[in-house]
Amino acid sequence: MRMRLGNMPNPGDVVLATVQFTDTFDTKKRPAVVLFEGYGNVVVAGITSNLAMKGIPLSKKEGAIKESVIKTNYIFTISEKMVLKTLFQLSNKKKKALFDELTKHLSGLLP
Repeated sequence: MRMRLGNMPNPGDVVLATVQFTDTFDTKKRPAVVLFEGYGNVVVAGITSNLAMKGIPLSKKEGAIKESVIKTNYIFTISEKMVLKTLFQLSNKKKKALFDELTKHLSGLLP
C-alpha cells in the first residue's frame, strides 16, 4: 500500500488544475486526467472540449462538464499545488482505454 500525503490525487482522477501553455507563460484553469504522481509532482493528460482533436472521448454522462476529449498526445507534469480540486474519477473501462492508448504511444520505445 502506498502512503499518500495530504490530498494527492489518484490515477484516473479528473482534476481541475492550473496549467501553463507550451507556447506562452500564461496559465489557465483546465481539466486534466491524473496518470501518476510522485515527489510532489503530478503527471497528467490534458482534456479539451474541442471534439475535432484526437483522443479518448469523455461524455457529460461520465462526469465531464462538456463533451470532451482526453488528449493522449498532451502529457505534462504539474506541481501538486497546481491541482485545485478533483472533479470525478474515470470508470475502469475508460481508464483501460486510456492505458491502452498511452501504451500505443510508448510502443516506439521497445527495441
